[in-house]
Amino acid sequence: MRAFLKGFKFAWSGIIHCIKNERNMRIHMVAALYVLIFARFFAFTRCEYAVLLLTIGGVLSAETVNTALEILANKISRKKDPFIRAAKDAAAGAVLILAFFAVIIGLWLFGDIPGWISLASYYFSHPYRLAALILFCPVSLVFIAKGPAGIAKFIRKIRNKLKK
Repeated sequence: MRAFLKGFKFAWSGIIHCIKNERNMRIHMVAALYVLIFARFFAFTRCEYAVLLLTIGGVLSAETVNTALEILANKISRKKDPFIRAAKDAAAGAVLILAFFAVIIGLWLFGDIPGWISLASYYFSHPYRLAALILFCPVSLVFIAKGPAGIAKFIRKIRNKLKK
């Protein structure tokens, strides 16, 4: 049982490593978060939600595998090697293919005009909701650019400015 639970610890450690060190992983995570926030305004069936969640999981998983392959390839050799380059490019290509189809699925699922009207009315009917969404955008950009440590630094900076 202990070894089983250790496996979760190791897996979580790998996910955290990707989040801390891979900007593309952070981009995918932020996109997934916005998609999940906005999804509630659309009348998705259970099957459509399943497609949405599987698509998000697929993209995040592919990015994690791509990161693992890059780490391993860099450990094998830092020298320019056409085989290592081809392997890294193929792994990145797999993420790109999945992300491309995720966008198509997103366009299909979020192509419902009443859903967009519902979303707009939710945010524009209460200014504090819109303000929260707008404030979340720079936080998302800092997270993408600087990672979790960048968020903490960004919040400290804002807090210090507010204290003055």
